[in-house]
Amino acid sequence: MTKKDLINKIFLGDCEDVLKEFSDNSFDLIFTSPPYADQRTKTYGGIKPDHYVEWFLPKTAEFKRVLKPTGTFILNIKERVVEGERHTYVIDLIMKMREQGWLWTEEYIWHKKNSYPGKWPNRFRDNWERLIQFNKEKIFNMYQEEVMVPVGDWAKDRLAKLSETDRVRDESRAGSGFGKNVSNWIGRDMVYPTNVLHLATETGNKNHSAVFPSELPNWFIKLFTKPGGVVLDPFVGSGTTAFSALQLGRHFVGIDVNPEYAQLANQRVFAKQIKLPGIAEKKAKYTVSKNEKKGKK
Repeated sequence: MTKKDLINKIFLGDCEDVLKEFSDNSFDLIFTSPPYADQRTKTYGGIKPDHYVEWFLPKTAEFKRVLKPTGTFILNIKERVVEGERHTYVIDLIMKMREQGWLWTEEYIWHKKNSYPGKWPNRFRDNWERLIQFNKEKIFNMYQEEVMVPVGDWAKDRLAKLSETDRVRDESRAGSGFGKNVSNWIGRDMVYPTNVLHLATETGNKNHSAVFPSELPNWFIKLFTKPGGVVLDPFVGSGTTAFSALQLGRHFVGIDVNPEYAQLANQRVFAKQIKLPGIAEKKAKYTVSKNEKKGKK
């Protein structure tokens, strides 16, 4: 099949198998949230923490093959508590991915700003998740201006009266080598964000057990791709990443092993394409991969 036959579709099957149909260097961004260890048991089987790395590594090998050299892989994942302490499967996975040739470039934090208070006997409620950035090369596409934020009210008072120190580069007293020139912010309405994203969780579950807000993939799609780029979510679930890509004028490929989720994702993006017919070249289709067909009788 040609590239046009493969993009803007939701595939049913294991991403490790489905991606074999795709050529090397096909995607500009991979954004996904795989099932966390021992979670989503009814829908994904529940992978034990001790076996998580072994289960996931063959998939990251395929991700690396289909990602463009200038592309980025964003992995939304969080360690599970096992017998009173955090399991190390995420750290172990990072180390093994580095052995595969991945570069662990950056880490972002999603602060869930609408979480309810709570605690356990030895810890407080989780109020954040990590989004780990991996790349194939040190030089990759990144469009930082697309995610700039308003400078904020602090600038009005802080920049109104500048001292002599504020007008030159003021080196850190700690001898860290860092410094700042406060006067550089004069006249700026927009500034670059930090690596902490303050976003509310999704309040409607979209018939899926773990839905993240559309603002989350939106931010990374804008940061790492241009309109017309191709975004992959190999654990597409209810289709939020595909929906966001379509909304922002990008192409998408979604994969899920669960038939109900694959159909749900297809319905969501199909409805979006009807509203925005110029974005996608073809209407999304619910597709069974060749490997999946071979397994059926």
